[in-house]
Amino acid sequence: MSRTRRNHIGVLAWLLVGGCSTPMQMFSSASAPASRIANLTWFMVIASVIVYSIVMGAMVIAVRRNRHRSATEVDLSKAGVRPVVIGGFLLPALVLTAVFGVAETALGRLDHGPPALTINVTGRQWWWQLEYALPTLGDRFRTANEIHIPVNQPVRLLLTSADVIHSFWVPRLQGKIDAIPGDTNDLRLLATVPGTYIGQCAEFCGAQHARMGITVVVDDSATFAQWLGNQLADGRAPTDSLTADGQRFFVTGPCAMCHAVRGTEAKAQVAPDLTHVGSRLTIAAGTLPTTVGNLEAWITNAKLIKPGTQMPVLAEFSGPQLRAVATYVASLR
Repeated sequence: MSRTRRNHIGVLAWLLVGGCSTPMQMFSSASAPASRIANLTWFMVIASVIVYSIVMGAMVIAVRRNRHRSATEVDLSKAGVRPVVIGGFLLPALVLTAVFGVAETALGRLDHGPPALTINVTGRQWWWQLEYALPTLGDRFRTANEIHIPVNQPVRLLLTSADVIHSFWVPRLQGKIDAIPGDTNDLRLLATVPGTYIGQCAEFCGAQHARMGITVVVDDSATFAQWLGNQLADGRAPTDSLTADGQRFFVTGPCAMCHAVRGTEAKAQVAPDLTHVGSRLTIAAGTLPTTVGNLEAWITNAKLIKPGTQMPVLAEFSGPQLRAVATYVASLR
């Protein structure tokens, strides 16, 4: 075997192994629906390999039997219609019926019981708006791009879109479902393993489609209750002069024209709610880790990081003012 061919095989093997160990891989499921989808995928892959092998084997046998015969020696009029009916109609019909039956069983709706909470999910270019609605609370609160849910408790997601068609997909928890303008789709999550699961918009929705990530954090009951209590509270008050200056610049400057921080005069709902943005793992829908430096870069010129985003260029902040605003935003935990 040539070195080039060995290198190609090695690269292919590396891609296959790497694809099964990435955060977006679907074969290590953390919920019953994801497990059923993974099993269905393996069934279809194996069935496809078997059918392909049978077809290729039949072709090889036919070629070997007739490769020394001339065209005049092959009498197709005696072949009959039976092989055509069996190989071209009956067998494909049986295979497709079996695949349909298995798929229908695997993808049937699961009744998880009444949901512990409902989350209204709105896809936007290019981020996810989340509004939590709990059956035991009259209040609702908004966040963005990072969903927290309790383990082993059913959660209902009501998905729609504010602009174009998006698609919500967290491979280790559930299958894809579209978020469509003017319509609402219902998706249920029942995660069985605590952890952090990465998702992605799976429907091309514009220039920054690849940077429209979604993170689902599955917490144990105590951790989720603590997170929920924190999210229901107003934004953290400044504890030093730097964050106090940052809050003042935030509320009286252009930030408050689009963003909200509960407990302050910033109440706009155009862009993500930043009341507890400092507690999120990332900013800009999974684009950057949440750090003061990344917040400074994003506030200064978000379009340089995520071209096409509606976040304007904020050149009016001086260096010290920018550091104060970024420090204040990072402190909102």
